[in-house]
Amino acid sequence: MNQNNPVQPQQINIELGEKEAEGIYSNLAIITHSPAEFVIDFTRIVPGVPKARVHARIITTPQHAKMLMRALKENIEKFEARFGEIPSDAPQEQHFGFAPLAKNEKVN
Repeated sequence: MNQNNPVQPQQINIELGEKEAEGIYSNLAIITHSPAEFVIDFTRIVPGVPKARVHARIITTPQHAKMLMRALKENIEKFEARFGEIPSDAPQEQHFGFAPLAKNEKVN
């Protein structure tokens, strides 16, 4: 590549439809993967309601999933620098409706 002619970044025109601009609230993301793709299902759980519905599903490549993770990390760092640390009080192993058995616990 010639140093006198640096590559100009390509500008992308992104259209945001009215429905998409409203957004979808989600408080739970379920992530699964295969060797070829990551699937992220966005849902919301409501206390006292034992059923949840997937409101949006994103299917992407492993490379794009990693880029998304880096972009989220960068944006969380910027947010926390401006507004303070985001509390994360939820337990690491949160279970919804089903919990693993204790070591000596038996099922009837």
